[in-house]
Amino acid sequence: MSARARAWLAAAATALARKGRAVYHSAHARPLDGRRGDHAIQKRRRPTATLILLVRHGRTPTTGSVLPGRAPGLHLAEDGRKEAEVTAERIAKLKAVAAVYSSPLERARETAVPIAQKRGLEIRIEPGLIECEIGEWTGLELAKAAKLPEWTVVQRHPSGFRFPGGESFMEIQTRMADTLHALVARHPGETIVAVSHADPIKTAVAHALGTPLDLFQRIAIGTASVSAIAYGRTGPTVLTVNSTGGSLAELQPS
Repeated sequence: MSARARAWLAAAATALARKGRAVYHSAHARPLDGRRGDHAIQKRRRPTATLILLVRHGRTPTTGSVLPGRAPGLHLAEDGRKEAEVTAERIAKLKAVAAVYSSPLERARETAVPIAQKRGLEIRIEPGLIECEIGEWTGLELAKAAKLPEWTVVQRHPSGFRFPGGESFMEIQTRMADTLHALVARHPGETIVAVSHADPIKTAVAHALGTPLDLFQRIAIGTASVSAIAYGRTGPTVLTVNSTGGSLAELQPS
């Protein structure tokens, strides 16, 4: 290579390096009007996560003894109403709640009432939050259900089970996931409450965790408990499960 060519290459490399430094400083410098650079503006505009507080309804007269399914007319017991009030007080301490959704069933709506009242909100009925359709098992005593041969499948291989005349657990999980994703799209960056039932909430938590449906029975969801899932740009993050006491303030999306 001639001396002239080498000189030309050296000059080109120097110019390229100067241009690179200029671009770097331009991107990282604070503009004259006091605002931060473009990279910081983009970060500030990035949408925050939507926080969904999944609340199971309070205790009823049949909790732990009968499988009520979607049978109408089941209301909260007195201690269930007290549970709902405690949960409402906890949620009332959050900075902001954009909406309160509820399953159509009475026990869920009655749990949602004090939560919505303390926030000055109206309850929005969301059919996708409803209890499992258990078909022929509706009203079956839990002790009798536990003696059925199908009960082992419910506990150990729920992904392969369908309630006679009702839903499968896979359909329940898909319904809940679709419902929660629709609520996230409706409330980007906000905090909302969704009052539902034990098994639907368990399937939603398992879905958010990436836990196989066959292991969802290992998740405990007590009456009037709060399970919090933050849905962000890169997917869901489970913040707490089956919470029945203490502050919820730290769950606020950043």
